[in-house]
Amino acid sequence: MLHRGHQGTDGTGGGELTVPMGWLYAEYIADELLRTGDLMPPTSFEFRAGRDALALTIFLSDTDGELPGTRVVSQLDTWLSLTAYDQPWQDWVRERMAQVAAEAAEQGGPAPDLELAEAAWRWLEETELLAPDLNAVPGGGPVIGEDDGPKVWTPAWQLGLPLGHLAIHLF
Repeated sequence: MLHRGHQGTDGTGGGELTVPMGWLYAEYIADELLRTGDLMPPTSFEFRAGRDALALTIFLSDTDGELPGTRVVSQLDTWLSLTAYDQPWQDWVRERMAQVAAEAAEQGGPAPDLELAEAAWRWLEETELLAPDLNAVPGGGPVIGEDDGPKVWTPAWQLGLPLGHLAIHLF
C-alpha cells in the first residue's frame, strides 16, 4: 500500500489538509539526483522532464508505503532497472497508476500523492520538447555543435527518462 500523506498537524484528520509526503519525498529525491548529476540547468524543461520521470519511478516503485523512511542507496538498483532503455517504462507507469488509483478508491480518502503523480504523468505525456534526433543518420557536412544537428519534437517522458537513468548512474 502506498503512503498517502499525513493528516494535519495533530494526526486526527478532522478535515485538515492532507500533506502528500510520498510524492513530495519522491520529487525531492529526483531533484537531488538530477542536481548532483549536473546534467542540465535546473530551470530547463529538460530538467523538469527528468525530475518528473524519476519522481514517478520513485513514487510508483514504493509498493510498501515506506518511501519517506527508505534509504535512497538501497533503491538505486530498482530505479535503474525500471528506467533502463529496454524497459517498457510508460506501460509500467500506466499499470502502476491504475493500481494506485484502485487502492485509493478502496481507502475512500483523498489521495493528494496520486493527484500530483497524475499531473506529472499528464505533463510528461502531453508535452513535447525539441530534442536532438538520436535516430538521424549523419549526412552531408559534419555537425559542429550540439545545437547544429537535426531535432525532433519528443514527448517529455522520452527525454526525461534517460536523463533520470543517467542521473542515477552518476550518483
